[in-house]
Amino acid sequence: MVTLKINGISVTVPEDYTILQAAKEINVEIPSLCYLKDVNCIGSCRVCVVELVERGRSRLVPSCVFPVAEGMEVYTNTPAVRTSRRTTIELILSTHHKKCLSCVRGNNCELQKLAFDYGVDEDRFAQEEIKYDIDDLSPYIVRDNNKCIMCRRCTAACNKAQTVGAIGEIDRGYKVHIGCAFEKSMGESVCVGCGQCIVACPVGALSEKSQIDDVWDAIADPNKKVVVFTAPSIRATLGECFDMPVGTNVEGKMVAAIRRLGVDAVFNMDVTADLTIVEEATELLNRLENAHDLPMFTSCCPGWVKFVEHQYQDFIPNLSTCKSPQQMFGAVLKNYYAQKKGIDPHDLFVVSIIPCTAKKFECTREEESAYGFADADVSLTTRELSKMIKGAGLKFTELNNEKFDDPFEIATGAGAIFGATGGVMEAALRTAADILDGGSKKIEFKEVRGTDGIKEAEYMLGGKKLKVAVASGLGNARKILDGIRSGERHYDFVEIMACPGGCVNGGGQPVQGDSVRNYVDLKTLRAKALYDADKKLKFRKSHLNPVIQMLYDEYFDAPGKHRAHRLLHTTYVKRDKY
Repeated sequence: MVTLKINGISVTVPEDYTILQAAKEINVEIPSLCYLKDVNCIGSCRVCVVELVERGRSRLVPSCVFPVAEGMEVYTNTPAVRTSRRTTIELILSTHHKKCLSCVRGNNCELQKLAFDYGVDEDRFAQEEIKYDIDDLSPYIVRDNNKCIMCRRCTAACNKAQTVGAIGEIDRGYKVHIGCAFEKSMGESVCVGCGQCIVACPVGALSEKSQIDDVWDAIADPNKKVVVFTAPSIRATLGECFDMPVGTNVEGKMVAAIRRLGVDAVFNMDVTADLTIVEEATELLNRLENAHDLPMFTSCCPGWVKFVEHQYQDFIPNLSTCKSPQQMFGAVLKNYYAQKKGIDPHDLFVVSIIPCTAKKFECTREEESAYGFADADVSLTTRELSKMIKGAGLKFTELNNEKFDDPFEIATGAGAIFGATGGVMEAALRTAADILDGGSKKIEFKEVRGTDGIKEAEYMLGGKKLKVAVASGLGNARKILDGIRSGERHYDFVEIMACPGGCVNGGGQPVQGDSVRNYVDLKTLRAKALYDADKKLKFRKSHLNPVIQMLYDEYFDAPGKHRAHRLLHTTYVKRDKY
């Protein structure tokens, strides 16, 4: 531990702290742009400078990378500091496309906030801007380099955290910009669509490809029946878009809001999370019995699946053939539900509300259309849903709680925890244990919970040892795959989520600025809301869900049977490696 003074106040902190971290201990928040905890720490933007006084002389140092030392004397708001920060922000704005009124990050832009806080003159260093073409060729991400401030958070998220390597710095000096190899579009690159670059970006240079207008058009079309279902994690994050505390479960208000947008039905996607588990657990037991294509990997995360298709093609046979809950729900709606309600599947417009940008790509996969039409038509992020709610003039926080529509209202706690890393694994273990142990009383498998990047555990099920692993974040997925490939790691079943912490931290979730992300454990707080919901539900094992039992009785016959396999399972393809 070392003791230093910040603005004349003594503070004792661990010796590996930076000045920025030490200042937070006395509730002084130093602004930053390039720094983002666990993602980027390069000290390049210089917005976080503070004045360091040593032996009667002072100098400005970047607080995000400057280590604390015994007896250090620091000042965070001297005239020199404020002048430096203001000038830096004005220089950044000199090449920034300042179209703030129509920007996707309007009122939630870190640069805009700093400009206001420091009273900058946005045109002080006005000069001719370099004009970049907007890259909107992928189905999931839009990149506008005219708004990029070269903080490099996105490249750090893509290259260091996710190890995908889809984007990087191109050219030098004044012409340096972010792009894909050979100036390809994002859609032509090895980008997996995880969206971690979007939630890392402090401005509007990166955003999801909006499909809001498509949904409004469908709602207005008298020939369309619009049905919406929401992923497990949405209830734990949507409230943040309306200034509610992180981790607030807003399920009831969410249903009420969506219903008031004018849709025909609002369903609970936790139901097909349960359906996924029943199919996946059956597939796992079959693979274990026949000892083929092990370990089996989960397949509900499309970013992870695309990562394998691009970079680890030898593991494609190890992916579960089960579709994701989004695609299963679309298949169920356009087949079972449409027949039951007498609706032409072509007139049924299926919308998922999802924490993920990669799901937009998943909707377009040819392998996800068993009967010639897409399982799901549109995938909206949490952010897009919040924009629709606000655009409709709904007072979200004042809405009364409402329930999902029948027949897809009841789900289990196993489905609810799908949104947290380890949740799919735990849900599968609950069902597998019941099958193998003839009705196991064990419900909670806490060894696979938590936000650690890699978790391992062993369980005895049906007298046999089952070795499992859970990884979140594609950098950790790479470690798992390389370890299996080298023979250093041995598992039977592996769950992988592309986003660190799982879907609760997905690329389509509410964007929280560095003032929150650097100091608040978003992953843990959001996941807690799901585990709390799990404890309160009547059914906590997927196969005990009466809706799932009804689906098999009335339509699918049994897990893995012909109709279930055709509608609920899929195939994968090899994609370009570079």
